[in-house]
Amino acid sequence: MNIDVERFLQDLDTLRQIGRFNDTGVHRPTFSDDDMESRRWLAREMEAVGLEATIDGIGNVFGRNKGPGPFVLVGSHLETQNYAGWLDGVLGVVAALALARAGMSVDVCAYCDEEAHFGDFIGARSLIGQFSEQDMDAARNRHNGSPLRDALKRVGLDGVPRLRLDEARYKGAFEMHIEQGTQLERAGERIGVVTGIVGIRQWKIIVEGQQDHTGGTTMAERRDAGLSAVRILAAIDNEFPRVCGPRSVWTTGKIVLEPNSAQIIPGRAELYFSFRDLDPNILDAMERCLRSICQEANRRERCTVSIEPIGHTTPSPCDPSMQAALRQAASELCPGKWQSMPSGAIHDSQILSQLLPVSMLFVPSIDGISHHYREDTSPDDLRLGLQVLARGVELFLAG
Repeated sequence: MNIDVERFLQDLDTLRQIGRFNDTGVHRPTFSDDDMESRRWLAREMEAVGLEATIDGIGNVFGRNKGPGPFVLVGSHLETQNYAGWLDGVLGVVAALALARAGMSVDVCAYCDEEAHFGDFIGARSLIGQFSEQDMDAARNRHNGSPLRDALKRVGLDGVPRLRLDEARYKGAFEMHIEQGTQLERAGERIGVVTGIVGIRQWKIIVEGQQDHTGGTTMAERRDAGLSAVRILAAIDNEFPRVCGPRSVWTTGKIVLEPNSAQIIPGRAELYFSFRDLDPNILDAMERCLRSICQEANRRERCTVSIEPIGHTTPSPCDPSMQAALRQAASELCPGKWQSMPSGAIHDSQILSQLLPVSMLFVPSIDGISHHYREDTSPDDLRLGLQVLARGVELFLAG
């Protein structure tokens, strides 16, 4: 294989300049001017390496190989979180382009809006036929509420046909990504072969109390929804370690108090809570524990507690034969410096796994930082990641 590793690094740096806002960070939200510039740049580069390039009606940038096959699909995403890092997503797209430039039998795709500015994985979902015209009508920008249809019209994609993946064309789909965690760095290792992408169960925990005056209401009379919410979260943190797995995580990312005033006892609290694991049995155990905690809170608290599911994704195991190819490649190129590991973050590959076998490859994140402008990976680890990906794809296609 003639993998041009230095051109790969140059391409990463080129994209880093599109939307750059400080020494290290990039701000390239979906369908912004900078985002569209990056998509047009990629389409030009796809054509230059001999792919048939298309920007479809939801913003996916697709490069179709004109060779005889068999093929694999390789890619990730181009847009960024707001004022964030330069490698999240882009790494996998530029790595895919490098494989195509080397003449490998790959189709390349930048899946649109993995970062969910307009919805969850709208590009990947569209490619597998799970994003309808009604979904298009309903989609809104999560930051300002503007319709997806208006954004598509503004960037010239209104009415452009959307692509659908032909599952018969592909043996599988690969995605290279930064780890977005510290496991590789802490272990002194340089490559992670992903075993699967975790499932997520998201909940809204609702606590109903009584809004009242902070001075005139005695402690014995109070039904403080905020205080009950804090005790529920403390109970979760105490009880979940009894049922979780070694890589389980849980987060309360948003707390809403009503009326959210310093001089008023909260009458209502909403907790936006989620947990993640690769094992469905562990997810079930964590859900039972959560329900038990809320049931006990209803017995002990002066407030009423209820829970509502607000979004669940199922775990997505990676394909065994694709993992085996990547493990062999890692063993050849960095023996003793790699590990098999789950992905604690979700990716486009989780959506594609409903149609195709998938596999992912991780390179370390310095200090585990991601979704922040300090996100970084050493050039040597980027080079090695590309080489392992290329060798793994070669072995898989030959198998």
